[in-house]
Amino acid sequence: METTTAIDNLPTESRTGRENQRYNPETGARIVAGCVCLNPTHDKLVMISSSHRNGKWVLPKGGNELDESEIETAIRETWEEAGVKGIIIDELPVVLDSRGKKAPVIKGEFDPKAMIPKSEFHFFELRVLELAMKWPESGQRERRWCTYAEAKLELLRAKRPELVEVLNSCSIAKDTSEGRAHVVSNEY
Repeated sequence: METTTAIDNLPTESRTGRENQRYNPETGARIVAGCVCLNPTHDKLVMISSSHRNGKWVLPKGGNELDESEIETAIRETWEEAGVKGIIIDELPVVLDSRGKKAPVIKGEFDPKAMIPKSEFHFFELRVLELAMKWPESGQRERRWCTYAEAKLELLRAKRPELVEVLNSCSIAKDTSEGRAHVVSNEY
């Protein structure tokens, strides 16, 4: 499953608003799609600073919209949030909201700082081909390369067990080293 990012068709601004969000008709969960962006040797991935939680690092992802497939949303969100272009190499298993029945079903507008709606996560592995110097959210986010251990630690700090599940399902080399991730340059 190799799908090249539609490099010429990437937006210059991020989409906003939630009126076009897709929800699972059976569970009411908001459909979220994103990418695990791997370097060619699969020993590092790109993480981004959270836009809603200062000092927290997450994977690029966002709400699936009615005019897009999950893979199109994943590619767009990865570009908008991380400035990454690449090739989709695999579809990862769907991950359900870790909060189970406690997760609120909310359709339409919501404040992500106050309450996150029940979600289901559709992630894809992406082999990084290019890290742009400027991208739609470059003024609001940082990005950095992390090893498996660094990424897992950051996702646990951010209280995102569902993203740890995504991380565990991807083909990144599962190192056990401790250490500090570094801010991304254009080298990988």
